[in-house]
Amino acid sequence: MGEFFHTLTDNGDIFFRAFKTTVYLFLIGGVGALVFGTALGAMRVSPIPVLRAVGTTYVQLIRNTPLTLVFALLVFAAPKLGLNLDYFPTACVALIVYTSAFICEAVRSGINTVSPGQGEAARALGMTFNQVLGSIVLPQAFRAIVPPLMSILIALMKNTTIAAGFSVLEAGALQPYLSERSQNQTFVLIWITVFFLILIVPLIALQRVLERQWRVAR
Repeated sequence: MGEFFHTLTDNGDIFFRAFKTTVYLFLIGGVGALVFGTALGAMRVSPIPVLRAVGTTYVQLIRNTPLTLVFALLVFAAPKLGLNLDYFPTACVALIVYTSAFICEAVRSGINTVSPGQGEAARALGMTFNQVLGSIVLPQAFRAIVPPLMSILIALMKNTTIAAGFSVLEAGALQPYLSERSQNQTFVLIWITVFFLILIVPLIALQRVLERQWRVAR
């Protein structure tokens, strides 16, 4: 048991730096994906055919592309196009690009749960499509998609580990990094699991709080 705790205490600075990077990747990727994914969702239901086509093409393309390939394209192909980014911002962009496609579909499904009559009534009062979407439809849509949205964000948290394969020191890099320091790999993996649970459990609790509050609001 002493060796188990020493695995953490002897490498506390490394665990802290790695999981701090994981949290940064999650926060930046999550906020970026929510914004971009919501915009894509609006495009999917837009009355403009070109916007609907662009949104649909993006979602179908990205959802059927492995996240590792998205990382590889941004890390290795982007510099050849003159886009030179450090590994950390490249990882953030990859996570945003990938996760936004799934958020888009969740938002679109939430929009479809809102009664069309509400939008028609708002347009009859002279409101534009953007006003109807932002003031009436999206607030109700987000209340309906809390469970799938939180599931996507939890998946994003786990997906940050892929950045370890592209020279980003985060949680996914701990196991190979500490193996070079002759640390017990079983203990390392257990500690990684524990810290991921510490990060994910609050998201699950937040989901339940939002569901309870917004159920009352509806």
